[in-house]
Amino acid sequence: MRTIRYRSRGQEVHYLEEILTKLGYTVYVSNYFGKDTNKAVKDFQSKNNLVVDGIVGLKSWSKLIEAEKKLTAFNDKFLSEQDIQDFAGQSGLELAMVKAVNEVESRGKGFLLYGRPVILFEGHVFWRELEKRGVNPAQYVSQHTADVLYKTWKRTHYRGGAGEYDRLEKASGISDLPVFHDAAYCSSSWGAFQIMGFHYKHLGYASVDHFVSEMYQHEREHLKAFGKFIEKTSFKGKKLINWIKEKNWARFAEGYNGPGYKKNKYDLKLKNAYVKYSNG
Repeated sequence: MRTIRYRSRGQEVHYLEEILTKLGYTVYVSNYFGKDTNKAVKDFQSKNNLVVDGIVGLKSWSKLIEAEKKLTAFNDKFLSEQDIQDFAGQSGLELAMVKAVNEVESRGKGFLLYGRPVILFEGHVFWRELEKRGVNPAQYVSQHTADVLYKTWKRTHYRGGAGEYDRLEKASGISDLPVFHDAAYCSSSWGAFQIMGFHYKHLGYASVDHFVSEMYQHEREHLKAFGKFIEKTSFKGKKLINWIKEKNWARFAEGYNGPGYKKNKYDLKLKNAYVKYSNG
């Protein structure tokens, strides 16, 4: 199901409103996501330990369908409204700021369906991580390893979802040397906020395996790692968290996403999301 929100149109909206009606909400069933549906969605999110943002993405769809069909929850690792509020208080950020960053900078989900954190394996980073450990990657390049070990970034090698774990394990298993395991796990981004494994020491984790084990726990651990990242990482003379506090969305977006932030309009998305949540 595609992600929908206030003012969305289409068959998914009709399906959503049918589910809400079955769950006891009074909404007008149509193809338009109106104010009544928005209010009902936020109430449902609040009662089901989800972030209250009115956005119906993978996590909200999952909970809605579980509730409609009276299924046992298959994933209880989702970020809740309380988690967001706690993080805002601990970080000294406005709740609207945290919700804006969560909406724009997270992947919309931190876990695959069966409890493994979302990852993206980067073969060009793997190349660099091996070099840092005194290994010559060129010696291990073959037709078999071409999709996980390469010097220059290539989009075509991504498989997405569980397929990224296949790539990770393939890379880790190229050699029995322990450095291949460490280098491979450092070369993946982990969780909802796509934190690269090689940041583990900078963020205060004892090892990359310690970092990964925390990412398996809950999305609040993903948010915690994100918090450590923005508190410890500087960009143009300031910590990333301070750019957020100053509402300088362009500086934060550039520091967090790189120069491509302009093309993807992350700064505008963050600003608009912040205004939306500030206005309730």
